[in-house]
Amino acid sequence: MKILIPALTILLGALTLAAFTMRRDTTTSTPPLEPADGVRSPVVVELFTSEGCSSCPPADAVLAELQKTQPVAGAEVIALSEHVDYWNYIGWSDPFSSAAFSARQEAYSQAFGQERIYTPQMVVDGQAEFVGNSMNKAREAIAKAAGSPKADLRIIPPKTKTEKDDRAIRLGVSVKNLPPITKGDVAEVILVITEDNLSSNVSRGENSGRKLEHTAVVRKMRAIGAVDPATKGFESETNVAMATGWKRDDLRVVVFVQERAHRRVLGAASIKLTGVNKIDGRQ
Repeated sequence: MKILIPALTILLGALTLAAFTMRRDTTTSTPPLEPADGVRSPVVVELFTSEGCSSCPPADAVLAELQKTQPVAGAEVIALSEHVDYWNYIGWSDPFSSAAFSARQEAYSQAFGQERIYTPQMVVDGQAEFVGNSMNKAREAIAKAAGSPKADLRIIPPKTKTEKDDRAIRLGVSVKNLPPITKGDVAEVILVITEDNLSSNVSRGENSGRKLEHTAVVRKMRAIGAVDPATKGFESETNVAMATGWKRDDLRVVVFVQERAHRRVLGAASIKLTGVNKIDGRQ
């Protein structure tokens, strides 16, 4: 695990990296649970990671395994790999990194009452956080989160007649039956695009000489509105433009509802983009 003090990371990080390496435990996880019959409860699993961090590849592998095997009974793991940018200064600039993900991790740190941020960090449904290379902790947190009340959330690809641009799509989002939110908070609806089967040949930094593979890399994340507290619902259509180079067959749309201040995830859904209707590129 690599721990960083937000205000001092860039200036002092190079002097303190070695002091914060922790033992990996990805090889000690218990056997997978048999998936439960019937409906699974969606659970959002976020991993804050970086190609510049030598402790992160094992956590990337844990996230990939969670998405691929869905090992927790009654839970649908919705994986989000968010590459932070504060490791870029040590020699390798992570091509998937963004300052927005670093800021999102900092918001979690404040909500958890922590004084530092670190990688790899896994956050489950906005309520549990731990070192991201621990499969056992991940399974425990996911199982607990799956038992929480969740909103009914649907992602709807409406029928369209125009197909002028295969780099854009129109999606409908419906939220109903929102669980009670924390008093004074706001339930935001957040749309995410993720991409699987990405990799980098790292030539510098702590992972120099390694080929790193990634699952569910967040390509885009933005709030598209807030749930009406009176009706406990939300209905909207939104256009999503895809950047050149993104592979449609590897893309997934994720939508989740999250408390702005307390960070609790109140519902989520995801769909693969393969086969979803295309629209023209107007926003």
